[in-house]
Amino acid sequence: MRIETFDYQRVPVAADVALNVAVAGRGDPVVLLHGFPQTHLMWRHVAADLAADHTVIILDLRGYGDSDKPAGGYDKRVMAADVVAVARAFGHERFALAGHDRGALVAVRAGLDHPATITHLAALDTLPTLDAWEIMRGTSAAVGFHLFLMAQPPGLPEEMISASADAFFGHFLDQWGGGPDVIPADVRAAYLAASRAAVPSIVADYRASAGVDVEHDEADRRAGTVLTMPVTVLQQDWGPALGFDAAARWRAWAPDLDHRTVNCGHFMAEEAPAVVVEALRDLLAR
Repeated sequence: MRIETFDYQRVPVAADVALNVAVAGRGDPVVLLHGFPQTHLMWRHVAADLAADHTVIILDLRGYGDSDKPAGGYDKRVMAADVVAVARAFGHERFALAGHDRGALVAVRAGLDHPATITHLAALDTLPTLDAWEIMRGTSAAVGFHLFLMAQPPGLPEEMISASADAFFGHFLDQWGGGPDVIPADVRAAYLAASRAAVPSIVADYRASAGVDVEHDEADRRAGTVLTMPVTVLQQDWGPALGFDAAARWRAWAPDLDHRTVNCGHFMAEEAPAVVVEALRDLLAR
């Protein structure tokens, strides 16, 4: 599936890796990164609105959708470098960046590694990698069972997920949203097909977040490295069950923070696109 009014092309980001990229609009550039288990299609409503007065670049992350799926390179440092390479391919040395879920982790790493490049940063419904692992304990960690599964050594996770891929990925599409009509049937089918074809790379992405990504975050925490650009975080109301202050967690990484609670499920760019657009426009005006 493609988003109407957007032009598609494949953009090389490494010697053996090209990403599926769609571009529309004119004006200051904004790059949008999707989450799990989705593709760039999750931004279809938000991207169309922002393209009225911005250059909007949306892409399938390395290992997802119609982008290449190499054997390695799934630490967020490499994936962030992919995003910077895509923007530069279109002539943008500085740009705003928004990510949802897995894409937000890539966006945060891009902001930490490339502070002179990322002008504004938005993260939708996630926590920084290191913090996510720190807060998952006891029975509340059950919500993140997939993180523990895909953190295991190569072999078993790929085999188990591939054996029932539609049930596995469909579980998250069905359980994380705010209702049964959040994701249309054709888009849901596209997400499942894309995920089914990308099990090894999706697992590699998650496995990196239980290893090298944590190491990178720990090094930044020790060094006192923070996000220096304006940051907006949108999160659903997770309630007191998990026992942590999400805004405080984010503020430790992002001193210039606007933290907002959104009344919807996890897939907020599809469930509440007007709310997301308003927050992004407010961010871009800061």
